Amino acid sequence: MKKRDNYIDWDTYFLAMVQLNAMRSKDPTTQVGSVIVNDLKQVISTGYNGLPRGLNDDNYPWDRQGDLKDTKYPYIVHAELNAILSSKESVRGCEIYTSLFPCNECTKSIIQSGIKKIIYSSDKYIDTIENKIAKKMLDEAKIKYIYKKEIKVELK
Repeated sequence: MKKRDNYIDWDTYFLAMVQLNAMRSKDPTTQVGSVIVNDLKQVISTGYNGLPRGLNDDNYPWDRQGDLKDTKYPYIVHAELNAILSSKESVRGCEIYTSLFPCNECTKSIIQSGIKKIIYSSDKYIDTIENKIAKKMLDEAKIKYIYKKEIKVELK
């Protein structure tokens, strides 16, 4: 008997994990997940977008528009930064899988932490200045970023 040949590849496997992590987000409009993987293809950390640990989700706004203090933006920790900060070991040389191309702020943390590659499944802010800045920094830092088509994971 031969081995099964219709198994999923590593990128599909980790991007499915990213979707599961994103499902933990309480953000009503944008759910993002991240998974950091070492060179042995072991998950060393995960993250999703949400408030910092210990803060009550009911005490903060989730709006996208209005005065900055009345929106989610100054309070939310992005999935990529959450995964970096949650790792119990160095992420230097690792790969990060994420459901949304990292913003320029997360890009700085990715570069600084030593992550070598980004695999993402959405680039919905592709035409924004922040996206162009992030890609400029990644290019200069010689960090690869690869788009992989989003897969759908459904729970029953």
